[in-house]
Formats: sequence, structure tokens, C-alpha cells
Amino acid sequence: MVKTIETHSAEGTILAGSKLSRRLRPGDVVLFEGALGGGKTTFIRGLLKGFGYKGKVLSPTFTLMREYKLKGFDIHHLDLYRLDVKKDLFELGIDDLIYSDHAIFLIEWGEKIEALLNRYIKITFSYLGENSRRIAVKEKR
Repeated sequence: MVKTIETHSAEGTILAGSKLSRRLRPGDVVLFEGALGGGKTTFIRGLLKGFGYKGKVLSPTFTLMREYKLKGFDIHHLDLYRLDVKKDLFELGIDDLIYSDHAIFLIEWGEKIEALLNRYIKITFSYLGENSRRIAVKEKR
């Protein structure tokens, strides 16, 4: 089943992310797909806000991964935009970490790894207008 919501501002996208955080648990993998500037990192800011994280949340486009330490678990925020997944990702040992019961993985450009995973939540962003987005949430369990 796909749940779809619309947001009409960055604040609305952050709020939508914050609400989704209530459903996530360590061991979850969340894939994000959509155009550059489509709201993925803004939504992730909301997720982290929902978990009580107070620091700055930056896109890991140039660093590949950012890690956020929370009480009792970590969040690993990956951006696969610049990666050749088949060649690079598993050389980094990500396959040993994914589905960890001590972490949640948030993966931008997740369509690059989707076929390699057996369970995930996929969030797809579509432009509706300058500040408006359609956000579709689908689970594969």
C-alpha cells in the first residue's frame, strides 16, 4: 500500500519527516528517490528532528555518509548520487551494517540499491510546484 501526502513548504516537508520518525526503529532502511532539490534532505531533517536530534543536518552528497548519534541508536544518512553501487558500496562494508539493530539507514538515491535489499521503506518525491511536493511512502517487508 502506498500512502501519499502533499506538502507546500519546507516546513511542511520537515513536519512530514518528523511524523514518519514515530514509525521507524533500528534495523529499518529507508530509501529516498526524486529529483535533485526535490526535498529528500529537508525530509530527513524532519526525521532527525522527530528523534530529538538538535544538531545541523547536512546532505552527505560529497562525504557519502553522515552519522548521527542518538540515544540508544545511530542514524546513517547515505547519498548514493555519485556512487556506482555495484562497484563501490559493498567494498565499503555497508552490507555488513545495513539492517543493524543499532542503526537506521536513510539512503538518498535509494533506487540504486533497491534491488539488492529484501525489506525497506521507499519515499518518493515529486514536484507539484515551486514549494509543493507529493511524497509517496511505500513499504516492502
